[in-house]
Amino acid sequence: MNALESQLDYVFGEQLPAPGAAIEVAPGVRWLRMGLPFALNHINLWLLRDEIDTEQGRRAGWTVIDCGIATDPTREAWETVFANELDGLPILRVLVTHCHPDHVGLADWLCRRWQAPLWMSTGEYAFARVMSAALPGAEGTAATPHFRRHGLVDPEVVATLQGRNSYYQELVPAVPVAYVRLQDGDTVHIGGHDWEVITGFGHSPEHVSLHASSLGVLISGDMVLPRISTNVSVFAIEPEADPVRLYLESLRKYAHVAADVVVLGSHGKPFRGLHTRIAQLEEHHRLRLAEVLEACATPKTGVDILPVLFKRALDTHQLSFALGESVAHLHMLWYQGKLRRSLDADGVFRFVAL
Repeated sequence: MNALESQLDYVFGEQLPAPGAAIEVAPGVRWLRMGLPFALNHINLWLLRDEIDTEQGRRAGWTVIDCGIATDPTREAWETVFANELDGLPILRVLVTHCHPDHVGLADWLCRRWQAPLWMSTGEYAFARVMSAALPGAEGTAATPHFRRHGLVDPEVVATLQGRNSYYQELVPAVPVAYVRLQDGDTVHIGGHDWEVITGFGHSPEHVSLHASSLGVLISGDMVLPRISTNVSVFAIEPEADPVRLYLESLRKYAHVAADVVVLGSHGKPFRGLHTRIAQLEEHHRLRLAEVLEACATPKTGVDILPVLFKRALDTHQLSFALGESVAHLHMLWYQGKLRRSLDADGVFRFVAL
């Protein structure tokens, strides 16, 4: 455990749910963990004991929070959950925190399987529909010219990225054709508890976290994670974005949450120490921005900034997110007036300190 982690209280120690099994983390709240074929090799999902009113009367069951990617191993894990962890009750609704594949990938499958509605924010639902449909500008081919403008010209790397053009569609083959809207400040009644919707930005278009003060629980999605900093990237569909600023501003929206809340993030383990972790994340970005500004004493591209922010070797999956994050830090400094951006004769953006 590193120095930053030691400042957090891991509520369940080293305990992790077995594949297809659940751990109760609060009354009526169960923790699932499913595999991912990436360096970040898992996602945490949540089952909330629920009851809803229907035309046939009150119905007991579960609300699912997030879904995993659309792969056979994930479906098999869910089948084990259906058999062993639902107490013979149905899934009543599927609530997705945001549009990234590990969160929304199997939403359509789950909703169809259980005839359950999808609940998302409009920003996340719209992006999931756009990307799953591979509309122009949102499909993988747009990434290559975008990253080329930020210095990615290595033919071998470009060819590898082009081989991932259908990446999103493979992991999210379909999104339900209708949804129930979640908005910031909404109260969702689940299992006799009021869950406050807190939206966040920078990581994704309109990320939803859920806070139940009566349970002392915050389902933070990807906005607050214990071990890693949330990815904040500039991608082709929004090439002039300023996501680091949006993300840091979003972290302030958790100021009212109790200090002893149990944080249930999408990756890593449940922990206490929300405000400590937010302070760590704010300091992390302050230091990274300072390093980027110092590096830009001479003109730098996004690719030039990669080794400044990332000291480890990056695989292809990690590279696109890392380059997006490098550009995001350059953009924040540029919008703050600390860097000047210019387009060179090769059509590549370069940033230099003022």
